[in-house]
Amino acid sequence: MTRRIVRTGVQLGLLASIVFLLVFFLDNRYRVLPQSIHSHLPLHHEGLVITDITVQTCSTLNPISKCKLDQDKWHRVEKDLYLGTGWVSKAYVHIKRKKEEELTDEDKVIIDVRTGKMDPAMNEKSQASEKWESRPAGVWIKRSAKRHTSDSRKAVTAVDVLFGSDAADPRPGWELVQNGALRLDTGGDNKEPRLTIRRGQPHKIEKPVPRIRKDGKFKILQVSDLHLSTGLGTCRDPEPKEHNGGHCDADIRTLEFVERVLDDEKPDLVVLSGDQVNGDTAPDVQTAIFKIVDALAERKIPYAAIFGNHDDEGTLSRSAQMSLYESLPYSLCDAGPNTIEGVGNYYVEILAHGANKHSAITLYFLDTHSYSPDEAHFKGYDWIKPKQITWFKDTAERLKESHAHYTHTHLNMAFIHIPLPEYGIKENEYVGTWKERVTAPGFNTHFKDALVEQGIKAVSCGHDHVNDYCMLSKDPKSGEGELWMCYAGGSGFGGYGGYEGYHRRLRVFEIDTNQARISTWKRLEYGDTGSRLDEQVIVDSGKVLPPQSQ
Repeated sequence: MTRRIVRTGVQLGLLASIVFLLVFFLDNRYRVLPQSIHSHLPLHHEGLVITDITVQTCSTLNPISKCKLDQDKWHRVEKDLYLGTGWVSKAYVHIKRKKEEELTDEDKVIIDVRTGKMDPAMNEKSQASEKWESRPAGVWIKRSAKRHTSDSRKAVTAVDVLFGSDAADPRPGWELVQNGALRLDTGGDNKEPRLTIRRGQPHKIEKPVPRIRKDGKFKILQVSDLHLSTGLGTCRDPEPKEHNGGHCDADIRTLEFVERVLDDEKPDLVVLSGDQVNGDTAPDVQTAIFKIVDALAERKIPYAAIFGNHDDEGTLSRSAQMSLYESLPYSLCDAGPNTIEGVGNYYVEILAHGANKHSAITLYFLDTHSYSPDEAHFKGYDWIKPKQITWFKDTAERLKESHAHYTHTHLNMAFIHIPLPEYGIKENEYVGTWKERVTAPGFNTHFKDALVEQGIKAVSCGHDHVNDYCMLSKDPKSGEGELWMCYAGGSGFGGYGGYEGYHRRLRVFEIDTNQARISTWKRLEYGDTGSRLDEQVIVDSGKVLPPQSQ
């Protein structure tokens, strides 16, 4: 009998171990991804409608106080409304949702959301059949008991949170809730939380197809080092200091500058060449990214983005940010192959005018990473890796056959964030401003040689805010020009810029496919804002030209 009991005990123990391992496996197999990965994604699914919203606050000092409601009924938007700055409190938006086909006649569906101290009905001229219902943090919801409302465009189907009075939402079908921020004491740091809602089902986002204009031209505006924040941002080195009475909100001034140039130049494509986000001042990266994308989407301008060394110093990884970019309207962004280092190694084909399917221009985008992985031997910044160079060369070789069918001269350009070591060769001729040390990698993988080998006529970077020159690299044997290496210059007031009255700027490239010509110039934020600074033809008839006398 004793042996039987022991044997049974052992069997039960083994069974318990198996059950434990199975539960452990399933728990990890289907574990929710970390907040840093998915916090940019709103809580919504196709076919679901929102039936209630609330805000749950908890104390960080009280271990019993929890910021999660019954998870069988409520779903939490994974953004602390205090952005981690609350001394004693955290707060989260929670939503109730239900599948449309499961709605009963008793269910109510949210058809409108407002925020504020007073009942929104007080400002409405006519009396609606549905009444406004109060929720914590100044949230007001209007719900309809009519089931058919869920199929209309009025039904709220997704809820998200953005931050700051300058928040914008570029996603089709989404809108920021009227009357401003949630009523929470966030300390007046200009990062107050705001609700944004979507009505109806998700809009299908299709990538635009960039084409040469009827006149044979194509214009690219390179926007680098925006250094956008969550909230208004703090200005660094504004010039002139007395502008606007000395008052400067970084993101507002930056975006006003960018939008003015967008409207003046009317580019066919915008290249965001890194450090769009100022990582240490953007506790909600999504809010920062949305601000520049909203300006582009409003004007229906396609854009391509790469990362700088500051973009992923906030709450979202490079992969999560690229996933976000890929989901937004007018985006040409691509994570690129996952078999090589970096996120955002890709290319964009600019097609010939009309219905022509031939590529007229190829633009290559590469991730230059962040900081040196070997600081002891190579201080400063990281470098483009050999696998990336191999990918670039293989891709360029593969595309040559199709490019040969284009009736004009096919042109190639490349964009990176951190400059190549060759940018620092002082013996080379250059046009523009060289005010600071070139902070290129200490280790040279000779990507410049690969660019020349594959017929790239110009490469342009960001990173060094107050360098804005274009430098000519020459063939050491013939002495002829082989590649132009350009800087965009810094555009954002959230990043440094204080070198002898330096004004923020943007770089423009205009490609004339009829002449196989590339021209470039810069636009200033202050001063002679309407002029083309340092305008140069850098490529003509498909050949790299030397600097022209001014």
